[in-house]
Amino acid sequence: MLDLQLLRQDLDAVVRGLGNRGLSFDRDTFERLEQSRKRVIQEAETLKAERNKVSEEVGRLKREKQDAEHLILQQREVGEKLKALEHAEKEAETAFRDFLALVPNLPHESVPVGKDEHANTEIKRWGTLPTLDKPLDHTELGTRLGILDFDRAAKLSGARFSVLKGLGAKLERSLATFMLDRQIAAGYTEVIPPYLVNAESLYGTGQLPKFEQDLFKMPHGESSLYLIPTAEVPVTNLYRDEVLSADQLPLRHCALTPCFRSEAGSYGKDTKGLVRQHQFHKVELVSFCAPEEAEAELERLTGHAEAILEALELPYRKVLLCTGDMGFSSQKTYDLEVWLPSQNTYREISSCSWFGDFQARRANLKYKPADPKAKAAFLHTLNGSGLAVGRTWLAVLENYQQPDGSVRIPAALQPYMGCAEIR
Repeated sequence: MLDLQLLRQDLDAVVRGLGNRGLSFDRDTFERLEQSRKRVIQEAETLKAERNKVSEEVGRLKREKQDAEHLILQQREVGEKLKALEHAEKEAETAFRDFLALVPNLPHESVPVGKDEHANTEIKRWGTLPTLDKPLDHTELGTRLGILDFDRAAKLSGARFSVLKGLGAKLERSLATFMLDRQIAAGYTEVIPPYLVNAESLYGTGQLPKFEQDLFKMPHGESSLYLIPTAEVPVTNLYRDEVLSADQLPLRHCALTPCFRSEAGSYGKDTKGLVRQHQFHKVELVSFCAPEEAEAELERLTGHAEAILEALELPYRKVLLCTGDMGFSSQKTYDLEVWLPSQNTYREISSCSWFGDFQARRANLKYKPADPKAKAAFLHTLNGSGLAVGRTWLAVLENYQQPDGSVRIPAALQPYMGCAEIR
């Protein structure tokens, strides 16, 4: 959520920032809601002052043994008006909050301005592309090797699901363990969070209310729970409504979880294979830090995701997303894209984002600076995939495929797999 003081003091900057994202800001609605809220608050303050004045007069009359009944009646009337105004104030605050909840974050000044992915900036490329005459895609490779089954998955659950078998299942498990071991060694504390979360958690990280159609929702008592779209949601909300101390920062967590996405807006996209599934595993990296540390923390976190690709010797490129291609809550994002020989292109395998205090305002995430005179302030949050396991699985198959249809196992992964190839 954007800083209200920024909206009130420099609305033009907000309008410009959102304009750079290709979005308009409903200035009229904002000003109407702001005026409505101010009017109710002012009326309430006036009535409170009147109530206090009447209370003092009632007290004076009673001390002087005079009749104060008319003022007591007036006091009750003021109380009833105040009760109605309190209700109106809550409604005004709710309307104001609902309006702000749909406004995305402002891009950082270092983010290139552009309409879509064509304006993204390539930062670097790493690795040597494999030389393959006629590369097969991971779907055909996995099916031929008997380690990937879409037909039986469809029988169980429908489209966009898969079954991994034998060494295919072991490859998924080995990749996940390898990633976790590397990230824990890099200083992240592993957590295993719930896979079902409440609406407050999804509001805190920005998935609700705007992106509810992308979630799997289920009734739970008088409310609902949602299957997590990423471990970002439960891990970021671990410290919701808490105040961390400065000596706890930066606080870094990693988590391996299944991720569940309805892919409601992706009709016709990546319908074949493992690129876009309703269910997949991902190792997520989440950082909490003070504002002055955040930009360096983004580089650090992204570097830890890159290190996995480099250890597996998978060619990739690093891209800085432009204003029009960033996620709703992000103020700066790097995408890591792995090379897929069958598509002759790079595809996203990790997205590493810095949110500023946008999520912290929504989830009330604060820290107490070391200066004892300083007030508690909002944290900055960051996260990134370290990595998406399924997409790494398919990248290994495609980049390490051999002419005879077998697949070599990357050297770093062989101790986890207990073998050097899948055939």
